Amino acid sequence: KSLAEGLSAKGHIVLDGIYFKSGKAEVKSTSAEALKNIAEYLNAHPKKKFVIVGHTDNTGDFDANVTLSQERANAVMNELITNYKVNADQLKAFGAGAVAPVATNVTKQGRALNRRVEIVEL
Repeated sequence: KSLAEGLSAKGHIVLDGIYFKSGKAEVKSTSAEALKNIAEYLNAHPKKKFVIVGHTDNTGDFDANVTLSQERANAVMNELITNYKVNADQLKAFGAGAVAPVATNVTKQGRALNRRVEIVEL
């Protein structure tokens, strides 16, 4: 419900419940419930198209963060397609790195909020 409301109101929403190993693009198994819910929404709206967008904080190398964010977006997209039968034509992946923070990168809490995956309706 919150996915539909967020997309309807803003055109994008943070995908809560998607977890990765630190510095890696491997989706943790604890993300299964969130992925299932996302897939149910996507499969119920087969004519809509979306971008899965990976974000990082600004810790470390800029280019490495862009690469990591792209790999994480790809990983989420591939999980949805492979394990949850979402139509590949509905999805694209994009890595934004640290260029679209939602909080300050000065604090630990801010950096945690900036490390996220969002879905954007096209």
